Amino acid sequence: MGLGLVTLSACGSSDDGGSSQGGGKTVTLVSHDSWAVSKNVLADFEKQSGYQVKVLKDGDAGQAVNKAILTKGNPQGDVFFGVDNTLLSRALDNGVFQPYEAQGLDQVDGQYQLDAKKHRVTPVDHGDICVNYDKKYFADHKLAPPATFDDLVKPAYKNLLVTENASTSSPGLGFLLGTAAKYGDGGWEGYWKKLKANGVKVVDGWEQAYNEEFSGSAGGKKTGADRPLVVSYASSPPAEVIYGDPKPTTAPTGVAAGTCFRQVEFAGLLSNAKNSEGGKALIDFLISKPFQEDMPLNMFVYPVAKGAAVPAEFTEYGPAAKDPETMDPAKIAADRDQWVKSWTSLVLK
Repeated sequence: MGLGLVTLSACGSSDDGGSSQGGGKTVTLVSHDSWAVSKNVLADFEKQSGYQVKVLKDGDAGQAVNKAILTKGNPQGDVFFGVDNTLLSRALDNGVFQPYEAQGLDQVDGQYQLDAKKHRVTPVDHGDICVNYDKKYFADHKLAPPATFDDLVKPAYKNLLVTENASTSSPGLGFLLGTAAKYGDGGWEGYWKKLKANGVKVVDGWEQAYNEEFSGSAGGKKTGADRPLVVSYASSPPAEVIYGDPKPTTAPTGVAAGTCFRQVEFAGLLSNAKNSEGGKALIDFLISKPFQEDMPLNMFVYPVAKGAAVPAEFTEYGPAAKDPETMDPAKIAADRDQWVKSWTSLVLK
């Protein structure tokens, strides 16, 4: 998930370069590229637990999950973070994780525990994939920004939207699933035909869509981007404020609240992990209050732990969607691959 506006480096440290057989003092976390944590928060965990954390970033979420499947017999690390509900069944069906019921799981909201009976994964964060809009563009053109999926196919918004490829991008897939949840098995393809006819542009991933094609982002302003609508996250507007230079007093972008799909990210103890005890301690840390409260301003996602404080910038500029589209994981598992295949044929050819 490319949630930030800048690349945030992981802060793990390692002395021995990897996990030791049967346990050791290094625990290795495998993740997508957007993993980040504050140095002091990670240092506190390392001091209290006795483990040093080594972080291995493996590309975007889809790439990282696929690699975890391919290496499950000899995994790259001990814990995997970043598989979300759109790809969860693929990882579970391939036996990527071993069961572990995390300490503190009783403090995690039950709605996010999608594997509660088997505990192969532990929910860590949630966010909403939504269309973002460039406030200045719509003000200058005296045009109301779109608010719903239905709005996006109206002539007034022709050639304004850029989205990510559903076969290569997590937010692109989430947006596809949002339309499938909204319009059902019999309606989503017809919707995408209208969206294609209305000039939707498709690019490979979030980084290109948001920072190169979207006119409302800091990166898009530098590139002369001409698309004032982009598939991104509900938490993107506060990121624009926090990283703005100079820092704006109001968010330059907004969220079309009727276009959101709820995404939940998980961590799991990898099958055949060399340091399973260290991995368990790390998973416990990921749902602890210090990490949960540190996470929003590092990865621009929302905590899942009950009572974890959310930064004021999120409350003011990027509140979670009140009524996002959702989908049963079993439905995603049954239909995702065929939907992506049909989407590719319909939209890209």
